[in-house]
Amino acid sequence: MEGQISEEPAGGLRILNRDVIKYVAMVTMLLNHIAHVFLTRGTPTYEVLEDIGIFTAPVMCFFLVEGYSYTRSKFKYGLRLFLFALLSQIPFQLAFGYKTLNMIFTLLCCFLILVVMERVLSPLLQIPLCVLLTMATVAADWPLVAPILTIMLANGMGNRKKLACGFGATYLLFAMLNTQNYMLGVQGDWTPYAVGHAALSGLGILIAGAVVLFFYNGERAQKGRNFAKWFFYIFYPGHLLVLYMIKTSLHNI
Repeated sequence: MEGQISEEPAGGLRILNRDVIKYVAMVTMLLNHIAHVFLTRGTPTYEVLEDIGIFTAPVMCFFLVEGYSYTRSKFKYGLRLFLFALLSQIPFQLAFGYKTLNMIFTLLCCFLILVVMERVLSPLLQIPLCVLLTMATVAADWPLVAPILTIMLANGMGNRKKLACGFGATYLLFAMLNTQNYMLGVQGDWTPYAVGHAALSGLGILIAGAVVLFFYNGERAQKGRNFAKWFFYIFYPGHLLVLYMIKTSLHNI
């Protein structure tokens, strides 16, 4: 499993480093979470902000796969995910009121899938273990889609066409799953609305794929690397806690 996208000519498009893309993903996630905490589901503003936030998870899955291939200590990498998943759970539940597990738990399952793919060589064991870890995300944020994308990205690293197919297949899977969700709230002939809405909702996955395939230069920022590394972990529980505090303050006015 290689750690970089294959080097093919892309003109002057590769202008974004890893940290810049991650910062953009943090902003889109924040917009998504603002919608979930403060806005009414089904309103135009809610739908737009929610769909913008779909960009985040595919980006995180891509950099998880890439990071796995060159991290100095996979044990520390996994332990860091586990600890921040625990740290984030209470802020996650406070902000959203969900009883599910947070996104970092999903990323932890994705990380464990990568471990299995690397170290369990027998298909008779590897496939069932990957299926179990994929199903475990049903109890968390971004279920099923994130681990499936992770598997496809892991198998496609170093091959731009395979990566593009991975993002495309994930988009189709996400749209199909969302079609069932949207049709529940529509009266009468729901099919055109549900299909159209689901198709639009997953565009963030395709945009994420385009960004990492055509604009990512394979580098990290030259300055502030240590800050960026920890910021991405701390931002998740931190912004959820801030959103919860703002929501509580508004309710008390």
